[in-house]
Amino acid sequence: MMALYGPLRLILDVAFFIMIAHIIMSWLISFQVLNLRQPIVDQIWTGLNRLLEPIYMPIRRILPDTRPLDLAPLVAFIVVISLRDYILPELLLR
Repeated sequence: MMALYGPLRLILDVAFFIMIAHIIMSWLISFQVLNLRQPIVDQIWTGLNRLLEPIYMPIRRILPDTRPLDLAPLVAFIVVISLRDYILPELLLR
């Protein structure tokens, strides 16, 4: 089971850090610290959105519409942390 645990943990760790980068970057864009008219900022933002939209879209369909506040990243973040720290070790390391 350890052969399965390692790669799954690595995938969840990478997803965790990509989500952190996306969340921080969204705050910086909202508070106008970063500007999407800068080409590098726009490329990074577009890349992060393309990576995370397949994860966020099913969550957005389930959650109620809270228009000014998007709760999908928070729910996805909690799911990744739960899988990585609690569920995966219980399932594969017993």
